[in-house]
Amino acid sequence: MTRIVARPDRLDLDSPGRRDYWVALEHDSVWGDHLLPLTVWVGPEAQPDRGLVAFGSNHGNEYEGPIALKHLLREIKLEDVRGRIIIIPVLNPSAFRTGTRESQGDDGVNLNRAFVDGAGVTPALAGITHRIAAFVRSSIWPRVHTVLDLHSGGDVARFALCANYHPVDDPALAAEIEQTARWFGTPCLMVYQNVTPGLLPSEAERLGKITVGTELGWGRAVNVDGVRYGKQGVRAAAIHQGQLRGEIEPIDYHKAGTQRTLEMVDRDCFTVAPFDGHYEPLVECGTAVRRGETVGLLHDFDHIDMDPWPAVAGVDGVVLAQAWASQIPRGQHIVVVGRDISA
Repeated sequence: MTRIVARPDRLDLDSPGRRDYWVALEHDSVWGDHLLPLTVWVGPEAQPDRGLVAFGSNHGNEYEGPIALKHLLREIKLEDVRGRIIIIPVLNPSAFRTGTRESQGDDGVNLNRAFVDGAGVTPALAGITHRIAAFVRSSIWPRVHTVLDLHSGGDVARFALCANYHPVDDPALAAEIEQTARWFGTPCLMVYQNVTPGLLPSEAERLGKITVGTELGWGRAVNVDGVRYGKQGVRAAAIHQGQLRGEIEPIDYHKAGTQRTLEMVDRDCFTVAPFDGHYEPLVECGTAVRRGETVGLLHDFDHIDMDPWPAVAGVDGVVLAQAWASQIPRGQHIVVVGRDISA
């Protein structure tokens, strides 16, 4: 296999066949390029504005997505491709190389906050992270209708493994998104707030695309089930959206019909640390709790004799996420409880 180094305007994402690229975006500080791995398959039934893209490493310390997508590079056969499939295992190489959430080696920007007006175009937003967003906008969005953005908790939080999405107003699109999310097979589906500016999935949804994210692990480690769910969800979406031939069977919680849909769209779902401290969880993620129930304890070791502060559930529901690293800055969301809206 030959992987070609090419600027975005030299990519061929439309001709029949398979092509493997290093997408070259000019480096901010040295004489060189940031290189994004991109593989595209184009089959005989490809349409100009339809296809599937799957991204890994939007954040650089979340590894289940990149690994699942790297496996699929070997497993997807050109003869089985009907439409267009684009896989980018490492969307943010700067953050990936430093193992950080933001592009710490370069402009320090969080890519999943970089999809804002003027990204990669105006001088104030011309760093590599905003230019990656501009590349996605100019080269990827026009060619796909299905967007899969594979995340994990990194150092921020541990999760009950889930596929996730925002509420959308279009009922038909909402149904497509939910079904695409279910096929990952995860224990939970997370329906989350859509007020954070600059999110990649939010922009894709506004453009009317079938958009699903994930939380497949945490702690800069690799979760066995997370990799399996990632591969399952991407392959199932490609088959069901007419981009890949084949059949696929549901797995795990999807197969058993036991997936829980957890909604966290308002502030009551989030418990905020009122001081710097060290967090001690008392229950596992995925545990059902009642409003006011103590989920964890926040310890202040500068005031060693002070009783720990109880982190309580703000709503009835299921513990969807908790702080992963014990050392907590004031203001961090240390417990997230999702309301169980499963039908």
